[in-house]
Amino acid sequence: MLTVTLYTRNDCRPCEQAKADLESIQEKYPHRLVEIDIDTNPVLYKKYLAEIPVVEVGPYALKTPFDRQKLMMTLGAAGDRRGQLDKLGRPDHHDRVRRGSEISRADHMLAWFSKHYLAVINFFILLYFGLPILAPVLMKAGAPLPANVIHTLYKPLCHQFGFRSFFLFGEQAYYPLAEAGIPGVKTFEDVTGYQDLDNPGALSRFQAREFTGNETVGYKMALCERDIAIYGSIFLFGILYAITGRRLKPLHWTLWVLIGMGPIGLDGFSQLFSQMNWEWLSSVLPYRESTPFLRALTGGLFGFTTAWFAFPYMEESMSETREFFIKKFAAIRQNNLSSIS
Repeated sequence: MLTVTLYTRNDCRPCEQAKADLESIQEKYPHRLVEIDIDTNPVLYKKYLAEIPVVEVGPYALKTPFDRQKLMMTLGAAGDRRGQLDKLGRPDHHDRVRRGSEISRADHMLAWFSKHYLAVINFFILLYFGLPILAPVLMKAGAPLPANVIHTLYKPLCHQFGFRSFFLFGEQAYYPLAEAGIPGVKTFEDVTGYQDLDNPGALSRFQAREFTGNETVGYKMALCERDIAIYGSIFLFGILYAITGRRLKPLHWTLWVLIGMGPIGLDGFSQLFSQMNWEWLSSVLPYRESTPFLRALTGGLFGFTTAWFAFPYMEESMSETREFFIKKFAAIRQNNLSSIS
């Protein structure tokens, strides 16, 4: 038997007419009617408010205005299609029919995740950049073991150079290399005595990675300045997106490239290539070391625009998933009630 989904709401005359028309053709086109009130779900309300009543049966849909004749044609086409699929006896068709008539544990999990995915993502993003911030707090509290565990866990994910990381509880929030040229700031060489830090093969650069701080200079976060800014801004947009009811439209890809990827690429790659010690390049691109401000700014722009670009598309996909399960659960509940009665 066909399942016909009717999207409706209270005090809707066209909806009542559509329901009456469906009842009048029940004998000729047997079907099970599933009514879904769009007022009970914001996703359906937003999608169907200007179109109800909406009738869906199989892959076919009718949006207002339509009449009894169009309903008969649509149900007839859906019935013919269903009959042809049944005759073909394809295993995937029968599997879909079977899955459509039962609610599995996976259905419950996916339906839950489609509603709460943003909270889950925000939690894990907070955890990801929160633990590196917790590391210096633990060091200050006299718990170096868990702090060192955090630093070790993040080693494969970040260079952790002390001269490109933020510090807590010290004289300064950062200790850049002398090459960064920031006046009035103690450099990493000044507070540690390490030299040749611009040489990737130098022992002192390895020491700069292992250096976690002390009572005087403070304690290092387990992610670098740029990474903290990236994930912090992703989390910030996630909170903003949740507060606005997930209604923000996706950022256009050109703005993402220009505002998000452009500055971070220019800052990062210009620094990288300028430090390659290539004579032919040095005349065009002099040696430079980025500053904490530029790393945080470009990282923040990249993280915020990336989240703005990705989250709304994710919401579109999750919205479709939520709608699918609303229909499926409503159809199965209706079928169970019919069986009981």
